[in-house]
Amino acid sequence: MSGHESTYEPKTGIEKWLDSRLPIIRLAHDSFVDFPTPKNLNYWYTFGGILAICLAVQIITGVVLAMHYTADIDQAFGSVERIMRDVPYGWLIRNIHMVGASMFFLAVYVHMFRGLYYGSYKAPREVLWLLGCIIYLLMMATAFLGYMLPWGQMSLHGANVIINLFGAIPLVGEPIQSWLMGGPSVGNQTLQRFFSLHYLLPFMIAGVVILHIWALHVPGNNNPTGVEVQDVEKDTVPFHPYYTVKDGFAIVVFLIIFAVFVFYAPNVLGHADNYIEANPLVTPAHIVPEWYLLPFYAILRAITFNIGPMDAKLLGVIAMFGAIAVLFLLPWLDTSKVKSMRYRPVAKQFFFGFVIACLLLGWCGASNPDNAIIPMGSDKLVVSYTDSAGLEGQRTFEDYAPAAQFRDEQVTAGGVASLAIQKAPAFTFKHLSQILTAYYFAFFLLILPVLGLRERPKGEPDSIHLSILGHDAPAAAPAE
Repeated sequence: MSGHESTYEPKTGIEKWLDSRLPIIRLAHDSFVDFPTPKNLNYWYTFGGILAICLAVQIITGVVLAMHYTADIDQAFGSVERIMRDVPYGWLIRNIHMVGASMFFLAVYVHMFRGLYYGSYKAPREVLWLLGCIIYLLMMATAFLGYMLPWGQMSLHGANVIINLFGAIPLVGEPIQSWLMGGPSVGNQTLQRFFSLHYLLPFMIAGVVILHIWALHVPGNNNPTGVEVQDVEKDTVPFHPYYTVKDGFAIVVFLIIFAVFVFYAPNVLGHADNYIEANPLVTPAHIVPEWYLLPFYAILRAITFNIGPMDAKLLGVIAMFGAIAVLFLLPWLDTSKVKSMRYRPVAKQFFFGFVIACLLLGWCGASNPDNAIIPMGSDKLVVSYTDSAGLEGQRTFEDYAPAAQFRDEQVTAGGVASLAIQKAPAFTFKHLSQILTAYYFAFFLLILPVLGLRERPKGEPDSIHLSILGHDAPAAAPAE
């Protein structure tokens, strides 16, 4: 916390000399050893430390992989295979890096949902939340750039899809698209600049993480009650050893799960088409990004209508980026004075609905938008014909054999006939995506602002230590 007085005392001559010139040991001690931390933090708060480990793992393994990778469209795929087959322990380094990206996003999603639930974005932690959103945005960019580097089928065609989206932006879209591609189409120049940016961005993420930790240490940690520290002696404990042990245990459990994927199922979270070398002449049947970007891909595809001069493609791009931009506005959209949804029963229900909506959006993003979820009838065969007398008509059949026979009869009689499949109406993934997209934006732009003014919250405890002791909270605040 900003008012926390340093308790560090240098003991050796070297420590005293360094402390008087560059008090880096004092900074580490005050930030990670003696920092007063609320007593009631649960295991959902351990994902901050887990994310720090994930970032370190990704940077270290990424630097090693970069030593053997060749950013050239003729050699990129082969260099990745060489890493897997010929470089000592290259298979392990690449599997750690590849699975690490998924585990990184898994941890960051848990971290963000925890922040949403406990109101960690509210004053005085708005800057902390904004820096976290910037980290998330940089992570998405880094992951997209890295997805192209193996130069598989999904790398090439996925990059084509995403880069072409920028072309839908008025005025600046085409220059941005050309700059990203480095030429008229995705090719060698695109791969080289993507590799360069993919190498650079993790270090930018590390820089913003330092700011994120700094912004955390000014107001101090939020906690499950949402109540600020009233008495440092009663409400807090030193970060070490209490939370270093707790975080350490959570990190070990997380790394065990990490290792299971690395050694037993390294490819289960990826796409099989990316193990086929990129071929611009063959397009995969279904182009999808990695799982952690699927909800936003579903939002992009959910917009299939035009509004005035704005076509569906532009509206889809606006919706996709708007889904991320709205996170930056959250501290000012939620009008409730109560931070934690533990004491907001109605908001809690909508929050769990929001989590389910995000999971279902991921399911929609991985599925063909035209596939039926709930069929509302069976497909029919329709024969459209013009008989020898010039009369037009249509006949519907349940089976192919009589439909084909009728078509042939019309042709034999001197008429014209064609056979087509009439799709039965159905509730498809596209319809589900549209409903879930509407709920996603309604949660931030409508539900949270209105509930903050109208909801009757439960009573909060007067202090953190009283909540731990199980003392009853005061009566619920009156509705405003």
